[in-house]
Amino acid sequence: MRSVKTLPAVTAGEQERLRLSLGLMVLIWMTGFIGYFTPLTEWPALYLYLSGSLGLVLYRGIHHGDWVKMYLAGGNLKKSLFWGAIAGAVLFLMDIVNTVMYYKNGGTPMAEMEILLVGRSLIYFFPLLILAEEFLWRGIMFSSMVDRRFNGHLTVFLTAIFYTLNHFAVAPVGMFERALMAMMAFPIGIIGGYIVLKTRNLWGSVLMHAITMISMLLDIFIVPKLVFG
Repeated sequence: MRSVKTLPAVTAGEQERLRLSLGLMVLIWMTGFIGYFTPLTEWPALYLYLSGSLGLVLYRGIHHGDWVKMYLAGGNLKKSLFWGAIAGAVLFLMDIVNTVMYYKNGGTPMAEMEILLVGRSLIYFFPLLILAEEFLWRGIMFSSMVDRRFNGHLTVFLTAIFYTLNHFAVAPVGMFERALMAMMAFPIGIIGGYIVLKTRNLWGSVLMHAITMISMLLDIFIVPKLVFG
């Protein structure tokens, strides 16, 4: 008689990680919604996003030793970085080509983002923003969904959708520029999610994200000058 293979029970820590990550997401979205209709705009939501994501993951890692469980350690690091570099290079080229076509077809530069990055010096916070985004969506939330026996493909899709929609809650720019950023975010979320799913390591997704962020900076500061002269 064949024995029935049973899955290990979901631990309290795994349940808490999912509750905390989803709770932070809801709090960020609520803060962004309130800010949109007040003079505060989305700045409080953006600061909460940055500090909350990093703080939550550091808390779970330092006090509960969840580094491996959140895919910040362990897994197949070499394979993760390899596919992150490949995916990042492909998305980089696609983004530059699409941006050139966008401008040549009459598209306008992302003026509000340029003001934020230069005038508000947010460009210096990009490394922290990349880590915050990856730690929340592809780290603590993704890993806790996998631990709770969510289907892998569903986990990739849900975290990518949450990550994409989050751009409408935390970006203190107009809706058009938020939509452009969201369009760029969705493929990052999908591809990064599958890299993490297959390798159980986050750093390939971080690398891919960093490469695409470089292409976004080129979209804003360099490509318009090359196209328009």
